[in-house]
Amino acid sequence: MQQRVALVTGGMGGLGEAICVKLAALGDKVVTTYSPSNSKAQDWLRKMNDMGYGFIGHPCDVTDFDSCKACVEYVTKEVGPVDVLVNNAGITRDMTFKKMTKADWDSVMHTNLDSVFNMTKQVMDGMVERKWGRVINIASVNAQKGAFGQTNYSAAKAGMHGFTKALALEVAKKGVTVNTISPGYIGTKMVMAIPHEVLESKILPQIPQSRLGKPEEVAGLVAYLASEEAAFVTGANISINGGQHMY
Repeated sequence: MQQRVALVTGGMGGLGEAICVKLAALGDKVVTTYSPSNSKAQDWLRKMNDMGYGFIGHPCDVTDFDSCKACVEYVTKEVGPVDVLVNNAGITRDMTFKKMTKADWDSVMHTNLDSVFNMTKQVMDGMVERKWGRVINIASVNAQKGAFGQTNYSAAKAGMHGFTKALALEVAKKGVTVNTISPGYIGTKMVMAIPHEVLESKILPQIPQSRLGKPEEVAGLVAYLASEEAAFVTGANISINGGQHMY
């Protein structure tokens, strides 16, 4: 098979960066989206490409269907058809339901769930026509068990897996797999910004392995699901949470 093209949304964050690095190490041509408002995107690209990764970045508002369409058209023309799509972009707006506004709800649903439709819609027909493709959706342990102050986030991430299962059924005979990964607490900058005493007293005691996950561990699971060896895995939701939630 010729060099694959992998498109990772939100690839400049802690987890997204690890996914991009892993896929590039496997020989994929990696394109990452970034928010049009991200003023540090070009600095990140220069830093990573000085290290030899050869990443391509493209601005994309994943909440906007037309922006996603334009992004994939650019990638297809300049790099090649997308073989692997990782829907990783996401935000949080955490607060109790009592305090949550419609804007807080909408922003999380648009970024975390609508984006999955917006991006996948652009690549699926091509994958089906070529009879090969991988769609990997990054959800969360909190979609499985719920989390205080995250009705919006938990609902959006749970919706991602409903999307995964239904689409996986539709394209199962076409050589295309669709899967969900549900990470627990991973040692990204966002999680590491949590006060140390909260990590020690509230979060780590929930995790039987008594540690945070590593972004590279999640990236390794992405790499497996994107591989030829994972061709028989579809419609799955794979937990990677150190035993925090088992079902």
